[in-house]
Amino acid sequence: MHYKLFGNSGLRVSEIALGTMGFGTEWGWGADYETSKKIFDIYANAGGNFLDTANIYTAGTSEKFCGEFVAHDRDHFVIATKYTLQDRMNDVHYAGNHRKNMMRSVRESLKRLNTDFIDLLWLHAWDFTTPVEEVMRGLDDLVSRGIVHYIGISDTPAWIVSQSNMLAELRGWTKFIGLQIEYSLIQRAPERDLLPMAKAWNMTVTPWGALAGGALSGKYLRGEKGRLTENSARLNERSTAIAKEVVAVAEALGATPAQVALKWTMQQGFSVAPIVGATKPEQLSDTLNSPKLTLSSEHLERLNAVSAIELGFPHDFLVSDAVKNALGRTQEIIIKSF
Repeated sequence: MHYKLFGNSGLRVSEIALGTMGFGTEWGWGADYETSKKIFDIYANAGGNFLDTANIYTAGTSEKFCGEFVAHDRDHFVIATKYTLQDRMNDVHYAGNHRKNMMRSVRESLKRLNTDFIDLLWLHAWDFTTPVEEVMRGLDDLVSRGIVHYIGISDTPAWIVSQSNMLAELRGWTKFIGLQIEYSLIQRAPERDLLPMAKAWNMTVTPWGALAGGALSGKYLRGEKGRLTENSARLNERSTAIAKEVVAVAEALGATPAQVALKWTMQQGFSVAPIVGATKPEQLSDTLNSPKLTLSSEHLERLNAVSAIELGFPHDFLVSDAVKNALGRTQEIIIKSF
């Protein structure tokens, strides 16, 4: 497996991150200790060093497993965990982006991970309550103290991420270098604003749901069952058409649909390290071969066509003939030069 720089930093991470939300069985699904360790070993033996977990995953078991699995060589691995989401019911201080929950959550994550530091701390989701200044100053304090090395942000509108990074830049605080979002052939909405924003800030994107809950693996087309319900948007008419095209491209390449779907996210012209989770060792062994695959321009065009979305206003408006004519020939020449 190859390594890449993470965002605008010198942090080296493997090109695929191991999602560990399924480490533990507390949520009624997932992998037990022995299976989780096998999955981790397959990933590590393939050269993977980037683990993605969270304070709430499987009631803390995911963090405990991750901490134990990397303990023999802690500094080799990059542990990314998250704070924000509720980990005690009906307590206002056990959820949210605010400093009190941030510091408490990080302190408890350090205990579960059995480590002195967190390589990458994600803000898990924006709460629309805490001021941007409070969030960024709190995160900078954690970095200044050496408890956290880098910070990223997940599931947050593009304008808030930009506001946060601009404030941090002006104040000399630590900026977000990673963006974690749902992104796949079935979910391309981030192309409207989130992905251009990430590219502008030189952030690495770690897509979750790159296989759309297994819909893009082709197993539902084969009549197999999974965690998706029959009325899931990932199994509607549009999603099914996309999955069928993924299968067709995979057959043409002699690859698996999961490899094709994952590789598509890696060939979109921005820095990306997709998150791949697994509850069975064979699932991970399959997807770890994705980087070896190369999708031709023809294959990309087929996949892009079947999954295309409308970018909406103002994007469609700004490329309309009316605006092009109003801007004049000079603007068209400038745009083509980029």
